[in-house]
Amino acid sequence: MTTTGAEGNGLRLTAKVFADIEQRDRHEPEFRQAVHEVLESLEPALERHGEYLDGRVLERLCEPERQIIFRVPWTDDKGDIQVNRGFRVEFNSALGPYKGGLRFHPSVNLGIVKFLGFEQTLKNALTGLPIGGGKGGSDFDPKGRSDAEIMRFCQSFMTELHRHIGEYTDVPAGDIGVGRREIGYLFGQYKRITNRYESGVITGKGLNWGGSQVRVEATGYGTVYFVDEMLRVRGEGFGGKRVVISGSGNVAVYAAQKAAELGGTVVAMSDSAGYVVDESGIDLDLVREIKETRAGRIKEYADRTTRAHYVADGTIWDVACDIALPCATQNELDGRSAATLLRNGVIAVGEGANMPATPDAVKVFLDSGVAFGPGKAANAGGVATSGLEMQQNASRDSWHFDYTDKRLAEIMADIHAMCRETAAAYGAPGNYVLGANIAGFIKVADTMRDLGVI
Repeated sequence: MTTTGAEGNGLRLTAKVFADIEQRDRHEPEFRQAVHEVLESLEPALERHGEYLDGRVLERLCEPERQIIFRVPWTDDKGDIQVNRGFRVEFNSALGPYKGGLRFHPSVNLGIVKFLGFEQTLKNALTGLPIGGGKGGSDFDPKGRSDAEIMRFCQSFMTELHRHIGEYTDVPAGDIGVGRREIGYLFGQYKRITNRYESGVITGKGLNWGGSQVRVEATGYGTVYFVDEMLRVRGEGFGGKRVVISGSGNVAVYAAQKAAELGGTVVAMSDSAGYVVDESGIDLDLVREIKETRAGRIKEYADRTTRAHYVADGTIWDVACDIALPCATQNELDGRSAATLLRNGVIAVGEGANMPATPDAVKVFLDSGVAFGPGKAANAGGVATSGLEMQQNASRDSWHFDYTDKRLAEIMADIHAMCRETAAAYGAPGNYVLGANIAGFIKVADTMRDLGVI
């Protein structure tokens, strides 16, 4: 690549911005990885649109508007006081109130939350809904804790968080470790402290108290809808295809359900300890009974049916498939695994988790021509349905499951079309990574320029 004219200016600017981030955020590898991937994709847009080189839009986009870190003290069932750390990164509010989930997991730190908030900003822009980007959570681990302990932790967490959120300010939701139970405890404490039944302050609520149909299923369903759109433009579909899905939590289960409804056969699922292979098709009722009812391990699936076998450790991406859906966690699919999938005939990959494919893996898929749906596009169904929940709360309305599912499918089809058209317009047809990054960036950047230096 030459370094003359607008092209050289764009290249030099992205290099300088990333060099500054490398220095300032050197202890946050996930954040730096996410920013680097986006900046690299933006070069064609910066070469064509010199206006984005002015006003330090890139620098502002890559720096959160607000980072909140707080202590979360709570009492366990033995009467001992425990102390965790809470986070909320309000990344960008150009398009609307901050919107993004809360993650309760021992791995949570500021860098993880910043990476998620940065991705969320561009992801939310792709939905077409008026929502900005944010993320939060805690290094608290709900596994092995009683309901009473989780309630006390959530109440302590919200006692601090409540002063930073609101229907028109910042609207959290669930993520890893935060489901309907935790959302209930969090909202209950918010209502208790503020004396307001402000339904729009949090999403992922129970259906009896302002929740949306399809919200539980949305991220998994949305990922499959996006991959189905990628396949459709290639004259393919899920029918008759072997599907491998990492994880066995909420996203993975509903991705498996929708993939099966569209004619695919899900042959493998996993958890952090290993994976099961069932050539006749994973029995989702059994997975739910093991994982949701008893919080068991996926190994029990093989223990309870003779048609499946279990592999401890290892990598689920060694299982041959046509369609791969990484739905567990960040950086779970590396370059070696991507090459294995390619040798075994994979034709499409959709990221159900946030940044589950490493940069090396993404390069393998893009270079080979595999249909690759990046997370900020493919897993946008969760936040899209959260946005629909906010609409229902604002209008004091409730929509039926089929209507909400139809809206979700339409939003995912629109995201796919936007990413595909943007990629083609910038000389990279079929590159959904570039298409998603540029489309999301332009929408946020244009709005930031309209609002002035804030």
